[in-house]
Amino acid sequence: MKNSHSESYAAAGVDVTAGYEAVKRIKPMVESTYIPGVMGTLGGFGGMFAPDVAGMKKPVLVSGTDGVGTKLRLAQLMNKHDTIGIDCVAMCVNDIICGGAAPLFFLDYIACGKNDPVHIAEIVSGITEGCRQSECALVGGETAEHPGLMADDDYDVAGFSVGIVDEEKIIDGKRLSEGDVLIGLASTGVHSNGFSLVRKVFDVEHADLTSPVAELDGKSLGETLLTPTRIYVKAVKALLKDGVDIHAISHITGGGFYENVPRMMTEGLTAQIQLDSFPRLPIFGLIQKQGNIPERDMYNTFNMGIGMILALPAAQAQQALAVLKEAGETAYQIGSVVKGDDGVTLA
Repeated sequence: MKNSHSESYAAAGVDVTAGYEAVKRIKPMVESTYIPGVMGTLGGFGGMFAPDVAGMKKPVLVSGTDGVGTKLRLAQLMNKHDTIGIDCVAMCVNDIICGGAAPLFFLDYIACGKNDPVHIAEIVSGITEGCRQSECALVGGETAEHPGLMADDDYDVAGFSVGIVDEEKIIDGKRLSEGDVLIGLASTGVHSNGFSLVRKVFDVEHADLTSPVAELDGKSLGETLLTPTRIYVKAVKALLKDGVDIHAISHITGGGFYENVPRMMTEGLTAQIQLDSFPRLPIFGLIQKQGNIPERDMYNTFNMGIGMILALPAAQAQQALAVLKEAGETAYQIGSVVKGDDGVTLA
């Protein structure tokens, strides 16, 4: 690419050489995510991956795609761009693991007003960290300059991931039954959902994002809101490896409990959740107080401290909690599966 340079394209706002510099900076980070199965290296037209299907009777590919949403505005206001990529990976791989599939690889798409290689490398550092946390490889991506459409310092991040599971081991809720217990995995905060409401509540364009806040245990509002989304892939894989019979999983994202929990239920069954069984993180109390938000709306928008819910046999509850603790997760028994058609009830 030594001879690739267009003065005319650069005059129109797109500097292809900046793209080459960005690739040079991120290549070592990308290669640090490589796992067995990766074929080739960064720079090709397509990312190649050869999955190990030995022992599988009928391999099934499971895919997920998502972005970070308006949480990106907090990153821009704080001028902190090295964690937002973790959120992007998390939103995809946490969905995939809900089906029992282990993520294999990830690809990202970064749109920006102007390609600043240092800036792009910061963003990708978060993406590669998310891939390492979820034990999947970053096999490709795209950085696109949009002069005239986006401001020079503006950007958006999205991505998708592909995982694999043997068909007979798919987690789809079909084996849910009355009496199953619900295990909640603690979130790290707001994660990546509800930020349009968060930004309105705190008027973030004019808020003090850097000073310590007593209600947030001395952390700043910006630091708290930018805390990356928890990635639960290793935890779920540890449970499956230990023989825990997970019947259903729900990733608590936009729409909170009322939208996401019913998605893992089957007809005639309802998740009954005890709200006093897990602590509410301080940030949610501050959001509710500052915005005067009704209780139901809080649970219909945010994760409220629980980022993922697992349904499994009651006889395996203590085993699951022990495995999760060993895996570094904070987990709680938060309810059970009962007869009913409400999907979820909170009490």
